Amino acid sequence: MSKISGSEIVIECLKEQGVDTVFGYPGGTILNVYDALYKHQDEINHVLTSHEQGAAHAADGYARATGKVGVCMATSGPGATNLVTGIATAYMDSIPVVAITANVGVNMLGKDSFQEVDIAGVVMPITKHSFIVKHIDDLAPTIRRAFKIAKSGRPGPVLVDITKDVTAAETEYIPETPEVIERKTDTIREEDVNKVIEMIKVSRRPFIMAGGGCIISDASAELAEFADKVDAPVCDTLMGKGAFDGRSERYTGMIGMHGTKVSNLGVSRADLVIVVGARFSDRVIGNASKFAPNAKIIHIDIDAAEIDKNIPTNASIVGDAKEVLKLLNSKLAAQSNKTWMSEIEDLKKQNPDVYSFDTLNGPAAIKKIYELTEGDAIITTDVGQHQMWAAQNYTFKEPRTFLSSGGLGTMGYGVGAAIGAKYGRPDKTVINIAGDGCFRMNLNEIATAARY
Repeated sequence: MSKISGSEIVIECLKEQGVDTVFGYPGGTILNVYDALYKHQDEINHVLTSHEQGAAHAADGYARATGKVGVCMATSGPGATNLVTGIATAYMDSIPVVAITANVGVNMLGKDSFQEVDIAGVVMPITKHSFIVKHIDDLAPTIRRAFKIAKSGRPGPVLVDITKDVTAAETEYIPETPEVIERKTDTIREEDVNKVIEMIKVSRRPFIMAGGGCIISDASAELAEFADKVDAPVCDTLMGKGAFDGRSERYTGMIGMHGTKVSNLGVSRADLVIVVGARFSDRVIGNASKFAPNAKIIHIDIDAAEIDKNIPTNASIVGDAKEVLKLLNSKLAAQSNKTWMSEIEDLKKQNPDVYSFDTLNGPAAIKKIYELTEGDAIITTDVGQHQMWAAQNYTFKEPRTFLSSGGLGTMGYGVGAAIGAKYGRPDKTVINIAGDGCFRMNLNEIATAARY
């Protein structure tokens, strides 16, 4: 068997994982990888961004729009550190991204060499895992492991740093088929499921809150069926936009600090709040001691660390949202809460839109975008007032159509994310809604968009 270089192995591993697009910016230590990428340009599309932060946001936008792993690349030192904000953005919102960086040769590590930085150490708190590859034989297994970690359980970013001598060294490469990532079901306990079903049966004023986990696990169909079974209204978090059809009569809008009056009043009047794939962020709950004061709380989440972290729960199920909802739907008899649903309907009538759409203003412009696109576009946003207007005034019908930095609140996210989304979903109209302050942060990515 013939030997190939570390750089060729990087490309072969990306092909193995089904990667079709990489966002990046070259530099000294990663040049070997770029040489290999150039040879394989008919198989892997490389998008040269204007700045590494734009590459990280593009990989993130690609991942959010498609559900696949986004990939970005950068060279050592400042190239790698310029990815950090994008990596942290993906980490806070549980987005699967693999960032590949190169570093100085093994014999130059730890000597403050030119453009040397311990990037694996820098990103340790904002990745699911970070690796540094110092030996050619570790390269392929590490890249494969990075993709598996990024995709499995609660997704997130993984960084692989490769020393320059590894990219030049040669070894035998044996192709592998990526193992299928099974949905997390081993933590779903029958007694937890039964307890939740009993609580739903005795509830007269249930409310469902959908978070980003519903989108990550592709649980929209199961969520819609569950809402019908429980006969409950549904609100969403910023990250959950599109998980539940915004046109549905059950839908009450976003909850929390920037949410609708109906959702916030409804949750405060509910006797049961069922939270699916959300983490009770401070923007959602406000004063934790006063959140849903009359309700028992059921929390369904893939990450056991989120249970009881911010809000104490009365029952919980740990597992993949889609699988948990499937199970609940199969076991739960259809409930009827007509009085409660009509009370919610009255709340909607008493609390209509607060904006005037007769004059030109932010919300009116976003309503117009919805009309012109008929709700079939992918909307990316930056962070601030315009982001809230977009979340409040565009009606999201399906998942993966609202891409926004929720947890980290990254100004400058939008243009890069829009580029990534368009590469991931070329069939879709992609619109970035930005504030002037955010736009100025990464407006250099307009050059990328124009160039391509």
